[in-house]
Amino acid sequence: MPRKTDGILFELQPRPTKGEDGKPLLYAEPVIERKYDLDDIDEFCAKYRHTTQGEMKHLFSLLEEVTTMWLSKGYRVETPFGSFAPKLKLVGEHTDPEKVLGRDVIYGGIGFIPAKQFVKDADCSHDGFRRKQGSVGNSQMHDPKAMDEALRRSVRHGYITIKAFQWVSGLKYKTAQAYLDSLCTGDNPRLNRYKEGRTWHYTIRETTHTV
Repeated sequence: MPRKTDGILFELQPRPTKGEDGKPLLYAEPVIERKYDLDDIDEFCAKYRHTTQGEMKHLFSLLEEVTTMWLSKGYRVETPFGSFAPKLKLVGEHTDPEKVLGRDVIYGGIGFIPAKQFVKDADCSHDGFRRKQGSVGNSQMHDPKAMDEALRRSVRHGYITIKAFQWVSGLKYKTAQAYLDSLCTGDNPRLNRYKEGRTWHYTIRETTHTV
């Protein structure tokens, strides 16, 4: 069967739970190949939706101003996208409602419930889906030879950056960072690290042999 070349690209990730064969159960998530921001929206609408340049940016600015004004008062705000409402957190462990006071509650962010029509309009299943080739999730971390090779190929100008290692190893950014950081600890760390500006640099430690 020929490989599918259209449709939404997805990759597989392992779940914490395991199946009957002892292997992690899998789930699918989309591979985000491109991101659009407000500048892109504004430019697109100006070209193809008869708005003026800057109109969409101004609209979103006003929408944010009004929405956050009402959210900060504890209201729910309904939009064509869905409804927004503040989330609250109860600090500490409580079992007696009579003992819970206002100071025990803190702001916990914003909750969003997408509108049914918004979800329907955003349906991305029309062209089907195709799987990204490669290992599942970050399973390559369990292959020492693959990780050693990725470290070797990531060295640029005498050091390794997280982004370089991420690209070569195929790991997620945070996983790549955690892996590199783990090699900087212990009795015999394999890497040293230092920060230059906002970027962490990792260097391979030279091994010394004692006679």
